[in-house]
Amino acid sequence: MHLPIRPRRNRQSPAIRDLVRETELTPGHLIYPLFLQEGTENTPIASMPGCTRWSIPGLVQEAGEAHALGVPAVVLFPRIPDELKTRGAEACHADDGLVPRAIRALKAAHPTLTVITDVALDPYNSDGHDGLVTDDGRILNDETVAVLCQQALCHARAGADIVSPSDMMDGRVAALRAALDAAGFQAVSIMSYTAKYASAYYGPFRGALDSAPKAGDKKTYQMDPANSREALREAALDEAEGADILMVKPAGPYLDIIAKLRASTTLPIAAYQVSGEYLMIKAGAAGGWIDETKIMHESLIGIRRAGADMILTYFAKQWSKSWR
Repeated sequence: MHLPIRPRRNRQSPAIRDLVRETELTPGHLIYPLFLQEGTENTPIASMPGCTRWSIPGLVQEAGEAHALGVPAVVLFPRIPDELKTRGAEACHADDGLVPRAIRALKAAHPTLTVITDVALDPYNSDGHDGLVTDDGRILNDETVAVLCQQALCHARAGADIVSPSDMMDGRVAALRAALDAAGFQAVSIMSYTAKYASAYYGPFRGALDSAPKAGDKKTYQMDPANSREALREAALDEAEGADILMVKPAGPYLDIIAKLRASTTLPIAAYQVSGEYLMIKAGAAGGWIDETKIMHESLIGIRRAGADMILTYFAKQWSKSWR
């Protein structure tokens, strides 16, 4: 065969493959989601093997170990005791609440660690929704946004570097930016859940936090999995309202959405490899059907290749131990 062009020449050795590799993934691209709870116990999460609901001391240690491996940021998800859950979600903005105490502990122990907080009402809402719920089951938008602003300010006062609204209410990015700026927190960034889909991949996470809706579903505020142009509309709004980072959630089943947003904005793109994605890899490996380490690497590099600048993944610490 007379072939002047042979693409295999660029694949013939590890050194050459390293030289021509297009996509880089390092611990510095990862954000580590961590669960926390009240008390002194650290509780393994049955629905998410390898993950734990941490006490604040345990959280500080786990975050520190990940940070020492090069992971620059954590994002916090609290399991709130049932007795603190109310229809108004008032506990979400208590300055002595679980999340503010955790932020202060993390910043005191690890000053260079970036601390990101989830801004949504579902852990605190007795209805289990991301927003306030009327007696007839409607999710209130504007009233919810007012509470989210109080929650974000509470986190900023405690020392959060980035607040991350995951609620999918309309107009919340602009409201949060205005509230933060008015209170002197111009340096606190907003990482918006821009394209958060009404996905079945969240099931293990809801088990971890006991935050599933008590009635109905989240389809009136989270996005329809059938839609992609709608994600561009949400991204344009979030960018105009002052978001610093845009997020796609879930990541793996929505690589096309990551790519569309990457092509439409100059803002950084985050992607969340969610609990269902994580659990499928863990379960497949536990059954002996797949190689966990290889699939973990391939799934994360695929998310980066699609255009994500950063990835929220429960594999952050595990991957950072094995990446070289």
